[in-house]
Amino acid sequence: MENINSIEGLLDLRGRKAVVTGGSRGIGSATVRMFAAAGADVFVGYRNRAADADAVVAKAKAAGVRAFSCATDVSTASGARLLMETALSKLGGIDIFVANAGIWPPQEIPFAEMEADQWHRTIRENLDSIFFTASEACRTITDDGRIVLVSSTAGQRGEAGHADYAATKGAVISITKSLAVELGPRGITVNSVAPGWVDTEMVRDVIAEAGMDRVSAPIPLRRIASADDIAGPIVFLCSPLARHITGEILNVNGGSVLCG
Repeated sequence: MENINSIEGLLDLRGRKAVVTGGSRGIGSATVRMFAAAGADVFVGYRNRAADADAVVAKAKAAGVRAFSCATDVSTASGARLLMETALSKLGGIDIFVANAGIWPPQEIPFAEMEADQWHRTIRENLDSIFFTASEACRTITDDGRIVLVSSTAGQRGEAGHADYAATKGAVISITKSLAVELGPRGITVNSVAPGWVDTEMVRDVIAEAGMDRVSAPIPLRRIASADDIAGPIVFLCSPLARHITGEILNVNGGSVLCG
């Protein structure tokens, strides 16, 4: 890094190879686009919506990098293995892994009224997916690699009516810290980005029903994040600028985590 003499060089990811789950839309697609802009080859993991994934890949290729995709269910061991093995084959190596796939059940349900089916589904989509993909990443990522797990403000302060979601994101935070210690001797950094409200398709209907003013009022910056607001810090954590940061939870939520 001592030989880098420009800010562009500090964010240069040319020659790096990145895998992003949940990469066909929202935070994932924005992250893929920014990785490509920084020069990294990219691999997009997604479950369905092939047209969206194809569009993300096409935009990445237009930026001058190699780009590939794979449709698979990463909440299963076989699906996660397929993703990482295909990525390894196509890219010729994996230097960066971003675990972004997951769900946020929109209906508020008190914990005492929550059905076991919903609880297990949220665990499967948000936590099993991390277990299976991150464990594969631990085995396949190069030394000096970068891992970023997407968590949430809910994992730090809880979220009434969404205890299932909060539980999974709290677990993601603990996994982040555990892996940072385990993988540190290999020069691999492991960090988490914790968004609050983000203007993505997953929550847009809920925001529209509640009203943007009501949703943004408790946020110190008085606005919700865009997908780019989250993607930028993810790419930063994978850049040379962040080479000595590991085990950290980077709050990218306009300060909402401070307000309870």
